[in-house]
Amino acid sequence: MFKASSPLFSGLLWKIPWRISQPQKARQRKRLRTVDRVVDTISAALARNGQKARSVDRWYREMPREEEMLPKDKYTLFDKKEKTYRKGIHKLPKWTRVSQRVNPPGF
Repeated sequence: MFKASSPLFSGLLWKIPWRISQPQKARQRKRLRTVDRVVDTISAALARNGQKARSVDRWYREMPREEEMLPKDKYTLFDKKEKTYRKGIHKLPKWTRVSQRVNPPGF
């Protein structure tokens, strides 16, 4: 009547590891550098045409570049529900698509 399978017996079968792996870190750094390169390309193209964009200027003002970021900010994000107020970035759904460059200061 009751068949003890892994999902039924112990709950959710797939689990997220508590630490981000080295290949995931490398891919995260590569994504951040790619975004920096795209913004640089757009800015250079606009400058060649003698134009400016407020959004690009705001990006340069507010967002740190990949090499300027601390490892804490590259691989973790602020979460008020966590004990240390930080959570691994790989635990955020769709973390490869969302920019998480700016966190509250001091956390």
